Amino acid sequence: MYKSIIRMFIKYTATLVLAICTTAVFAQDKLGYEPGKVFDPQFLNNPGNEYRSGNGVPGPMYWQNRANYNISCVLDTVKDEISGTVVITYTNNSPDELNYLWLQLDQNLFTNDSRGHMNTPIGGGRFGNVDFEGGDSIHSVSINEHGKTSAPEYVITDTRMQIRLKEPLKPKGDKTTLKIAFSFRIPQNGSDRMGITQTQNGKIYEIAQWYPRMEVYDDIIGWNTLPYLGAGEFYLEYGDFDYSVTVPSNLIVTGSGELQNPNEVLTSTEIDRLNKAKNSDSKVFIIPSDEIGKIATRPKNGGTLTWHYKTHQSRDVSWACSNAFIWDAARANLPDNKKALAQSFYPVEYAADSAWGRATEYLKYSLEFYSKTYFVFTYPVASNVAGLVNGMEYPGIIFCGMHLKKGGLFFVTTHEIGHNWFPMVVGSDERRYAWMDEGFNSFINIYAGENFNNEEYKRDQSMKRLTDIMTHPGDQPIMTYPDAIVVKDLSVLAYFKPATGLKLLREKIVGPQRFDYAFRNYINHWAFKHPVPQDFFRSMNDALGEDLGWFWKEWFYENWKLDQAIESVQYVNGDPKQGVDITIGNKEKMAMPVEVEIKEVGGKVGRVNLPVEVWQRADKWSFHYNSTDVITAVTIDPEHVLPDIDLTNNNWSAPTK
Repeated sequence: MYKSIIRMFIKYTATLVLAICTTAVFAQDKLGYEPGKVFDPQFLNNPGNEYRSGNGVPGPMYWQNRANYNISCVLDTVKDEISGTVVITYTNNSPDELNYLWLQLDQNLFTNDSRGHMNTPIGGGRFGNVDFEGGDSIHSVSINEHGKTSAPEYVITDTRMQIRLKEPLKPKGDKTTLKIAFSFRIPQNGSDRMGITQTQNGKIYEIAQWYPRMEVYDDIIGWNTLPYLGAGEFYLEYGDFDYSVTVPSNLIVTGSGELQNPNEVLTSTEIDRLNKAKNSDSKVFIIPSDEIGKIATRPKNGGTLTWHYKTHQSRDVSWACSNAFIWDAARANLPDNKKALAQSFYPVEYAADSAWGRATEYLKYSLEFYSKTYFVFTYPVASNVAGLVNGMEYPGIIFCGMHLKKGGLFFVTTHEIGHNWFPMVVGSDERRYAWMDEGFNSFINIYAGENFNNEEYKRDQSMKRLTDIMTHPGDQPIMTYPDAIVVKDLSVLAYFKPATGLKLLREKIVGPQRFDYAFRNYINHWAFKHPVPQDFFRSMNDALGEDLGWFWKEWFYENWKLDQAIESVQYVNGDPKQGVDITIGNKEKMAMPVEVEIKEVGGKVGRVNLPVEVWQRADKWSFHYNSTDVITAVTIDPEHVLPDIDLTNNNWSAPTK
């Protein structure tokens, strides 16, 4: 009996809860605009601290750890395999004692039991792994702790490796040195981030995520150990890199940083051409098409050559090599009389001026534009490599699809090199917040495209087109893990929508002059550091002098829509010369400032700009306009700069008699 009563009670309670929830959901669906949810006083009001200040800049005790790398590797072109050794000097600048270290083994994505493989849809996908058994082989690990070298206990879990320390790494400056011997088979299609492609003159190798790398330990999460699944990119510590790549002597190698031993790997002719390119505004061929594969282009015939590169204050290094490369280069002119070398490597099949023949021009322009507009390019060399990878970025080197041409190649080039600002300089966590690199970068790409060669490749940035892209049903918010974003929506949520929001903020809400000052302020404060979204939001608010919590919340944390409408137009006392009272409505959950255009019968056109605060109390607002004649039309957002989903209710026309 008791059990029967309990079962009846549970059943009744479940039915009641279901009914309440159903009613609540139905009621919520019926609700339109809710001012309290947009203008939320609790949003972004957690206090700053000594590490991250309330004004969005690093606090007086901000810290981050550091990892310096010394790497040597050998490429086996018969087995398509890399073997090498990495020595990592790791500095614990945190206030915490560390009992273990975490490293990334990205190549473990390419095993048949990896989480990334298990997350790959049937039929494959851009970021997945299908029918390739690779992964890192760790041959040995040693560690020097406070002068004592030993073989530590370590555990590998998917794409992560934990090193368990015998002696804790002490806070505020203690160091340790790891030495790891590793090898792996190169995946032919490495999640569109690396791989091998065959051309008529030989293979092109694009090598990335190729050595064990330190995970980030920060003041927000501690150890950042999200697995590498493919879509979510990287979060890395800064440091100095010294690396050497040994390859067959007939291959040309380009990589992150600056070549240290040109006299050993280049001929005197190539060195002369390279020096000429460093002082030329137009491209100079270091290896032209008619010299591809010729013995005379190599300082020795047979055996191997070791290419030695260095780069400073970087978060990663990558490289590429081939015996099929055309190589050209030109000087990029940066602010403060600084220079950089822009260079491209591509096979002869795609060397036409409609394709890779202009790649260095695109790269040079992008380096100059972003350096002048945002922050000076920080590396001495930038390389653009044509190959299998459609578009991928690493410090000082980018991979772009060799089949690209014209505007397609321009935009992929300017996008991928743009990543040298976000996240190579402003070092955000791509594994969690794809929009902080892809979205920011897509935003600056808009202006690079508009300003290139008299708008040669200017794209349609009309809000009507972008609104259709951004507002299809079922969208997740921008603030979603990249690996959790529905694949078809990744380009919207990581790229287009964040970029469009920043463009809207700059051009419509606060104005270019104020926005640009605040944006550069954010870049300067967080260069070579690790900001999170709240740091960006606070930094912009503070430099702009605006509480933009309403905008950050609705654009980045929600998937709300905008629908502004004309509700009524009424003359005062029925007399047009006494003015007109206009009522507007906000029919969806998003709020935006309002611009209203009023046309009179005599041809007079007036504009009224209302701040977003008119929506703080309710979903309707009335204002008076001093008309002097009969009103013929009233239009909200006459230039269609807002993401309004229904333009049919944006217009009012005088009734015909």
